[in-house]
Amino acid sequence: MDYFVNHSTKNKHLTLEDRLTIQNMLDEGHTFREIGYVLGKDPSTISKEVRKHIHLVTNGFTAYDEAGHVLNEECPLLRKPPYVCNGCSKKNYCRRKRFLYLADHAQREYEKLLSNSREGIPLNKAEFYEVEKVISEGLKRGQHLYQVLKANNLDVSLSTAYRYVKKGYCSATVMDLPRAVKFKPRKHPVPKYVPYGSKKGRTYEDFKHYTDVYGITDWVEMDTVIGRIGGKVILPFIFNSCNFMFGRLMDSKSASETAKQFHFLRSLFSEAGLSFRTYFPLILTDNGGEFADIDAIERDSKGNVETRLFFCEPMRSCQKPSVEKNHTLLRDICPKGCSFDMLDQKKLNIIFSHMNSTARRCFNGRTPYEMFSFMYSEKVANMLGIQQIPAKDVIQTPRLLHILGVEGF
Repeated sequence: MDYFVNHSTKNKHLTLEDRLTIQNMLDEGHTFREIGYVLGKDPSTISKEVRKHIHLVTNGFTAYDEAGHVLNEECPLLRKPPYVCNGCSKKNYCRRKRFLYLADHAQREYEKLLSNSREGIPLNKAEFYEVEKVISEGLKRGQHLYQVLKANNLDVSLSTAYRYVKKGYCSATVMDLPRAVKFKPRKHPVPKYVPYGSKKGRTYEDFKHYTDVYGITDWVEMDTVIGRIGGKVILPFIFNSCNFMFGRLMDSKSASETAKQFHFLRSLFSEAGLSFRTYFPLILTDNGGEFADIDAIERDSKGNVETRLFFCEPMRSCQKPSVEKNHTLLRDICPKGCSFDMLDQKKLNIIFSHMNSTARRCFNGRTPYEMFSFMYSEKVANMLGIQQIPAKDVIQTPRLLHILGVEGF
């Protein structure tokens, strides 16, 4: 795999993308010097990063020596660079302990260290001990923390007071808090992104260059819309030239689910005797991990390239305005924060049919359905699950969900 050489990161912290590059290059057997060259860092920086975040991965079985004793001997190769098993050809069946550099694990440790290093007690020693005494005595008398702060007019925020107690700065402990011990710590899922190296030649700048060189004006924008965390998600597609939008319902926000939807679409077009390439010449999307399986999106089952996938810059939703604008129409019917678990594909098609039957000012009162049918055909629109809804019957509120018998909104 080729990597984009970036020499503009000197004196900057490593990012998640940098760490993903380190992990991928270690897996391929590259040296610290080669990794440092790609990231614009000194090899010693890469060495320190790897050694600082070595992660022990259990292999599920225990190795024994000839005498029947547990074999705890570490691999001698770990005593020299790269100090981890990432690039070892025997790592999948080696009976010794496996030590790996994992980008997501390293990023979590870095963020935790960064957060702890920036925390402090903005009080002098005398002031802190006075505040600590009042808080601890109040808690041990059975008062709630908020009551302690208000009753004594302490110039400390509630969140800061909780942090003092949980960090062990006070003689009172978490057990003295009336309800804190009843709640489990919040889970913070680590977002998954497309690896930096995979986006080489597929950036937004590459997209603009490609469309300029080949004179392409029509493409498809793609995104995901989340309902309940961990539940079903919607994968919408929009044809930028006519604002025609259809969506596929996925069981989860994952690369495998996205690949499954593209396999379905290719089969749909193939059975109808139509070319998938004609309708999906280019696809523009964001950096979500659900789009990480690039080959499944670009290539058919025989490995032939049928479309080109490009990625917007992070945090730049304005680079795919059509799909982002039409998300607001979807949210008019399915408000943000609601679950999609009660939907099925048939009901989702009806929702998108109402959206595509809404008159647009930019088309002088015509609907996306009419524009798409004129440019491609009504047959293709119906094949994608979209039907024309009479103008007077169009509904753009959650009332449509009640009509469809969807509960939980």
